[in-house]
Amino acid sequence: MLLSDSMEISNKLEIGDDLAARSGLLPGVGGTRFVRACLRRPVDRTPVWFLRQAGRYMPEYQAVRRHHTLLEICRDPKLAAEVTITAAEKLDVDAAIIFADLLLPFDCMGLDFEFLAGEGPVIHKPVRTAEDVMRLRTDRASELGYVAEAIAKVVAHFKDRLGIIGFCGAPFTLASYMIEGGGSRNYIETKKLMYRQPDVWRRLLDKLATVLREYAAQQVEAGADVIQIFDSWAGALSVEDYRDFVLPVTKTLVREVQAMGVPVIYFGVDTASLLPAMRETGADVLGLDWRTPLDVAWRTLDYSCAVQGNLDPITLFAEPELIRTRVRQILTQAEGRAGHIFNLGHGIVPGTPVENVQHVVRFVREFAAEAKRG
Repeated sequence: MLLSDSMEISNKLEIGDDLAARSGLLPGVGGTRFVRACLRRPVDRTPVWFLRQAGRYMPEYQAVRRHHTLLEICRDPKLAAEVTITAAEKLDVDAAIIFADLLLPFDCMGLDFEFLAGEGPVIHKPVRTAEDVMRLRTDRASELGYVAEAIAKVVAHFKDRLGIIGFCGAPFTLASYMIEGGGSRNYIETKKLMYRQPDVWRRLLDKLATVLREYAAQQVEAGADVIQIFDSWAGALSVEDYRDFVLPVTKTLVREVQAMGVPVIYFGVDTASLLPAMRETGADVLGLDWRTPLDVAWRTLDYSCAVQGNLDPITLFAEPELIRTRVRQILTQAEGRAGHIFNLGHGIVPGTPVENVQHVVRFVREFAAEAKRG
């Protein structure tokens, strides 16, 4: 046997042993089907929830937005909890993800940002030098406590009926926003810093990880059952760059969150080529986008973790029968294996018919009922 083969087998056994050990300790494992699925435990049916299930496509959310900005909602625990609860109840899903924004930690790090209509988030003074990184604070994460307060309200409302998901951005994705000053197509400034100043790059990611670790701990303490780490833009990286510049700090963050007693979902977009490397983070669940069939992606991972996905969100604009067909195809690809969470391959987009989102939940449950009847 090659040394590389034996190391790979050892890593898989280590991950599996760790999963088994933690699954016996987590209080949620005996409760919600969502948490059980995250840990690849048996469930009565496939759990379902949606990325951006509270958002601009929903009239109730639009009503709140007429009086408040996005950031005002995020920073008001009562409003954030209300939006979270309303969406989860209207869709009748198995998990509620707290309404927040990836960039909220920028506030406590001393980096101002705003959302501009039609442009998304804008950071007016991007982080591009060693001095810029040095100025970033890591000692004010407690200022993000309003997210934990919102989670506590959601937990109090649902009790043990649903899984409660907290989340944060991954170090790479947040760093890319900081460096580019917003979204990007090519991530030129991000990669320049990464390639030309690797020490500065590592210092930036370490600072982000320090804040994110405390931020996640606040959410877990407030009652979050699972933490989802969004590495939305990791798909912009080659496998080599991901392994060299991103994997080490991400793996450490994932392990630190898991040590808090909760499973971790790790999600990125256009990351089919990165899935084996992303698996090395040890995350309990990998989010899959719609570009790769679920069965192909899961097989690539040797079924060594749970998977979440992966309906194309634009399918929700189709007629119900096509939606039903696509839902059935994904569930068939999952083959009833323990560890599948039905979701979209990315977030619900504005203009999506709410009734079609509700149809997906119904179709998932219909398929489970058919499977039980044999």
